[in-house]
Amino acid sequence: MPGSDELYPPAQYGWGWMLLAIGILALLVLGAWLLIVLTRPRRTLSVADETAGHAPLIVDVLSQLRTEYLGRIQQIETDYRERRLSPRQANLELSRVVRTFVNEYSGLEAPVLALDDLVARGVHPALIDAMGRHYYPSIFRQGPSIDPVAGAEAARTVVRAWH
Repeated sequence: MPGSDELYPPAQYGWGWMLLAIGILALLVLGAWLLIVLTRPRRTLSVADETAGHAPLIVDVLSQLRTEYLGRIQQIETDYRERRLSPRQANLELSRVVRTFVNEYSGLEAPVLALDDLVARGVHPALIDAMGRHYYPSIFRQGPSIDPVAGAEAARTVVRAWH
């Protein structure tokens, strides 16, 4: 191949192009930072106000939760007394309400745990007593159900005594 044996250095970009690339990258980083800063939710409470407001709020929510579930228990008892629910249905509903209360109050997945699982986890004795003496026999055994009025009182005990 005809040609010269001279070596040519690789072509270099000028400094102007490098400054333009660095400028574009800096604008992209600035734009991303502005987007993040301007779209974050604003905090209006100071640290002192935030810590002072939590205790009464938590107590208030827990008392409202207890009041709500005591009302549900009363409604189930009323429905049973007015013959809208059979004894078995009333005990099943009471079991659901008590388990849901425990779940909402403490985060324990009581609605999906069997009685043996609840015992193994060491839950409050009032729940174990209510489940073992009132709800399980009424729901699962053949024959007459246990009186739901006693089950409603056991449910109230669970709601009032739950830590």
